[in-house]
Amino acid sequence: MAAVVLLLLAAALLAWVWAGLPARSEVRALESRNPGKTRLMLQREEEARARKRAGRGRQSWVPLAAVSRHLIHAVLAAEDQKFFGHEGVDWRAIQDSIEKNVEKGRFARGGSTITQQLAKNLYFGTQKTPIRKLRELVVTQWLESDLGKARILALYLNVIEWGDFVYGCEAAAQRWYGKPAAALNETEAAGLAAMIPNPRRLNPQVNAARHERATRRVLWLMAQAGYLGRDAAPLGAEPPPEIVPEDEDLPPPSEVFPAPPEASPTPPLPASPLPELTPPPTPEPTAPSPTPTPPPGG
Repeated sequence: MAAVVLLLLAAALLAWVWAGLPARSEVRALESRNPGKTRLMLQREEEARARKRAGRGRQSWVPLAAVSRHLIHAVLAAEDQKFFGHEGVDWRAIQDSIEKNVEKGRFARGGSTITQQLAKNLYFGTQKTPIRKLRELVVTQWLESDLGKARILALYLNVIEWGDFVYGCEAAAQRWYGKPAAALNETEAAGLAAMIPNPRRLNPQVNAARHERATRRVLWLMAQAGYLGRDAAPLGAEPPPEIVPEDEDLPPPSEVFPAPPEASPTPPLPASPLPELTPPPTPEPTAPSPTPTPPPGG
C-alpha cells in the first residue's frame, strides 16, 4: 500500500513539473530564432507596475562576432569555467554551493551553469522553489541537446539582466561604458561580468565600491583561467572575497536609476554563422631559470 502511495505521489510530482515546462518545440526553435520577452523581463515589468514605476526595457541583439572577446572571457571565468566541458549541469559546483549555503546558514549562490541561468531567464524568473529548479534542469538538458554551445552563449549574453530594465550585453555596454559590446576592454568586461549575480544592486551607480571589489575578483578569475597573461601579475595570489547573493532586496525606488527608454524591435539573426568557440587556454609553464656556473678557480 505504501509503495502505491509513493508511486502516485511521484506521478503527481512529475505531472506538476511537466505542466510548467515550455513546449519542447519552443526550445528547439531557439536554434534559428531569437526569443521575445523572457520570463524575467515580464517579471520585472510586473514588479514595476506593482511599485507604480515605468517598466520599459532596453535591449539590442548582437551576434557573438560583435561581442568583445574580453567579455566572453570574463563571463566564462566568473560564471561557468567548465562551460565547454559539462552537458548543462556542473554537479561539483552545486555540491560546493550547498556546502557553502549550509555553512553560512542562508542561500548565497546556486552553482548554476550558464545554460541553467539561461533556462531560468527565458522561462522561469527568479522564484526559488524546488519545483522551479526541477523544471530548470529539464529545460537545461533540452537547451544542451538542441542548441550548440555557441548558440547558448549568444542567447545568454543577449537576454540576461545587466541593471534595472537593461538586458543583454550591447545595452549594458552602452549603459555603463558608453560604447558597443565589441569595444569593451578587459577591465570593462570584468565590470559587466561582476554585475551578473545581482545586477540591480551590484552596479557602479548603486554601490561603486562594492562593484569595484567584484570587478577585481573577476579580473583575478580571468587571470587564473589564462586570459590576461602578463597583466595578471598585480592581482595577487588570492581573489577579493566578494560573494553576492542573488536577488537581494532592492533599495527604495528613489535609489535606483530611472528606467531606460523602450526597447527597439528584435532584429532577425544574422546570416553569417556564429564563430567557433574554444575552451579557456591553458597557461604555458614557465621554464626554470638555469643554474649559474661558478667561475674557474672559484
